[in-house]
Amino acid sequence: MRLLVTGGRTGYLGRRVVAAAAHHEVVAVGSADADVRDPAAVDALVDRHRPDVVVHTAYVQADPEVTGAGAVHVARAAARVGARLVLVSSDVVFGGRPVPYDESATPDPVSAYGVAKVLAETAALASNPDVVVARTSLILGDGESGHERLFRSLALGAHGALFEDERRCPVHVEDLAAALVELAANDVRGVLHLGGADATSRLELGRLVARRDGLDATVLRAGRRADLPDPGPVDVRLDSSLASRLLATRLRGAREFLAPGTTR
Repeated sequence: MRLLVTGGRTGYLGRRVVAAAAHHEVVAVGSADADVRDPAAVDALVDRHRPDVVVHTAYVQADPEVTGAGAVHVARAAARVGARLVLVSSDVVFGGRPVPYDESATPDPVSAYGVAKVLAETAALASNPDVVVARTSLILGDGESGHERLFRSLALGAHGALFEDERRCPVHVEDLAAALVELAANDVRGVLHLGGADATSRLELGRLVARRDGLDATVLRAGRRADLPDPGPVDVRLDSSLASRLLATRLRGAREFLAPGTTR
């Protein structure tokens, strides 16, 4: 297959997808290749490379135009050339509840980022029958993620706190990348949840990273997301049992992939 991976040049997940797809023909693109906010630029990019599959990992959390409208343009361009689309989405399409979300749950975002992701999902699913929307959660595990850098800085004395009430399903970046490449090559369609096997708070996740890296986890301070003026989603655990049945790739839980003695 020829895969076009948006965010594949510099994106944290995109670079891992490129590595995981090394046995395919891969075109890694970034913002320097095309501004996804410009539909003509996206069309020209897709026309130039004519991929069999587009894996869309690119987003900017603070820019709804990139995250939402950009994904709309990518979805339409992929459909126009008959390419399969694997769209990476997020658990923040949900507003939060005490029961995990499966694929049948109706999105109810409470943040601008979540609204942009819902726009991206809706456009992708309407653009082409050969689409899979892969919703995931916090991505980390190799030591290079922004989450891990933050946790280490806090464990070393930086000011700040980690939410003890937030519940999400962190996933290892390499597991997620492998699952996305597997999805590129199979015929799964529609929405699929790709969260890790463990639901954790941000505080527990920080402590797991600190212990793995030989730092003092007890210095990490607890805070509450629910106490913020605009808390966003608090409990957005994903039920990823369908993925465990459909995919050969196993999505490990954070307590496994961040256990002391594990390699990054």
